[in-house]
Amino acid sequence: MKYAVVFPGQASQYVGMGRELAEKYPIVDETLDEADSVLGIPIKKLCFEGPEEELSKTYNTQPAIMAVSVAFWRLLKDMKPEIKPAFFAGHSLGEYTALVASSVLEFPDAIKLVRKRGEWMQEAVPLGVGAMGAVIGLPIEEVEKICLESAMGEILSCANINSPSQIVISGHKEAVKRALSLAKERGAKKVVELNVSAPFHCELMKEVGEKLWVEFQRISFRDAQIPIVTNVDGLPTVKGDEIKLKLKNQTFSPVKWVDSVVKMVEEGVEAFIEVGPGKVLSGLIKSINRNVKLLRVEDEKTLKETLDFLEGVI
Repeated sequence: MKYAVVFPGQASQYVGMGRELAEKYPIVDETLDEADSVLGIPIKKLCFEGPEEELSKTYNTQPAIMAVSVAFWRLLKDMKPEIKPAFFAGHSLGEYTALVASSVLEFPDAIKLVRKRGEWMQEAVPLGVGAMGAVIGLPIEEVEKICLESAMGEILSCANINSPSQIVISGHKEAVKRALSLAKERGAKKVVELNVSAPFHCELMKEVGEKLWVEFQRISFRDAQIPIVTNVDGLPTVKGDEIKLKLKNQTFSPVKWVDSVVKMVEEGVEAFIEVGPGKVLSGLIKSINRNVKLLRVEDEKTLKETLDFLEGVI
């Protein structure tokens, strides 16, 4: 049976993440210590103890989720060295974790990048100028049309195509408000302005993409050992140079999560293993395809279930 490994992005964090497995498995604890020493900040303490307000700041959230996800992946690989997914994928920030798992990037390089990515995203747009909102229950074509009508000269676009009926929009705050109001009029089941610190994955993040591009030139991007299904186009990619360019564009382009999952299923994937805190991606994958098997690695229970599954397919 073909399986893929996927890594979560922002909004999966919670105080206490990683603690259960770190207390039992040195490889998890050591990875979090490595993150602390590379960044010079107490990532492990933030993950285990919070406070939530600090953990939720984008420049802390991004390296924290990556550190926990890489730690869990290393544990899984340590316990099942023969693990070989057909694909890796990650949602937004999770794509950087996927690049570590597939040996495109070294962990220290990647975690420094996501720390900077978080800082620059926070700085790119003054607080209160940008916003993001979720539209539930309208097809993508309708939401795109609503964005065009609501922009009125401001920046507004689809940011995350998470499931056939859950689409996140991003841009200038007033434009987002207009779009959410129009979506409600046009029959959306639910609209929510999201509690985020910046408008991710839209043209307001263009400058962040350019800054990251400069950083990318100082780092080696190797070819992927296992294909990465990339956010910007939902296509499997192996070449390091192609991945680098797609990663830059991902900063200010929509995350095509539906396309990514559909592509992996078309390529024969029948099971997905979500490695990292929370179960956001498992929920999204279930709403895209109800027939695939869903597994996770987050605590002792989910780790055991995943190891049992791998025992039967490797």
